[in-house]
Amino acid sequence: MRESFLVAVLVLALLPSALSAQSRNVVLIVSDGVRWQDIFTGADSTYITRTGGGAQDTAALRRDFWRPTADERRRALLPFLWAEAGGHGTIWGNRALGSEASVTNGLKFSYPGYNELLTGAADPRVNSNSYGPNPNVTVFEWLARRPGFAGRVAAFGSWDAFDRIFNKNRAGFLVHSAFAPLPDAKAGIERPIDRLYRTTTRPWDNTMSFDAFMMAVVVDYVKRHKPRVLYLGFGETDEWAHEKRYDLVMRSLHDVDGYVAELWRLMQSMPEYRGNTTFIVTTDHGRGDGAKWTDHGRDVDNAEHIWMAMFGAGAPKLGEVRNAERVTQSQVAATVAAVLGEDYRAARPHVAAALVPVRPRR
Repeated sequence: MRESFLVAVLVLALLPSALSAQSRNVVLIVSDGVRWQDIFTGADSTYITRTGGGAQDTAALRRDFWRPTADERRRALLPFLWAEAGGHGTIWGNRALGSEASVTNGLKFSYPGYNELLTGAADPRVNSNSYGPNPNVTVFEWLARRPGFAGRVAAFGSWDAFDRIFNKNRAGFLVHSAFAPLPDAKAGIERPIDRLYRTTTRPWDNTMSFDAFMMAVVVDYVKRHKPRVLYLGFGETDEWAHEKRYDLVMRSLHDVDGYVAELWRLMQSMPEYRGNTTFIVTTDHGRGDGAKWTDHGRDVDNAEHIWMAMFGAGAPKLGEVRNAERVTQSQVAATVAAVLGEDYRAARPHVAAALVPVRPRR
């Protein structure tokens, strides 16, 4: 304990000098319900089976994601995340190395997690995924009303609950979720993406669209509108886990890594984003252990454990964190603002502190 405390103090003392250049833009990316074990050790052989993981083609899954060591496996699964966050940024949550990241809401499922993550504090009123419009102001809504951010904030999610989580009717910025009408649609002109949204069979009714569809919309929106504050919520990783398909969880998570890479490279090719953009990547809750890998919730042990990664301008360059104080999901909201030079906690003292210092805007 004493050694861990001393390491944590040293890290905090060195943090300002470990930060890269100040950020002007921030992208928060959440892949729903991704286990910390899969992030840090890659595919788990226990679930690369028909019985334990519902895998339909175990040979193909092993070929694509199984490797002799944990480091090789995680890089096969998440090559971009480990190249950027592991090599040039920071990643928290490897409990095997003494780095703990967790939720604080106690409920360990999605709406309470997203509320905590986006507002900076848990709210006991938010106790159901069917909860109505969020009474709390998210950091995105707060930023949208700050000087320099009007019309430059947007949120996209493949789950329809994001309309309520961001309180779309009050938010004051674009919130697009599930199969809602697409931004930039023009009467009488149907684009390929419009047709896909209109004609594709919907395996989760109208509540969830495919992550690939959402990503196509995001890329188009970034090119056209160049938002400064952007949210992406991917949902397939959670849906396939609930359906006991570890093979599809792995493929969806690998796809998310590819989407993050695509967006990063696109932004670095644009002068508005090059060298001044921060990416934060995380999840809304964890999952149980052993046979409980498909589950989460109040009564599921260890589903509170999550992970967080950060890279780009304004991000600390600590690599894979070891032996440090616990970080929490509630710290993400203030961190989103801090990298932009905005002090969210000064305006809302009840929220958790940022993971990085607030750097005054230039």
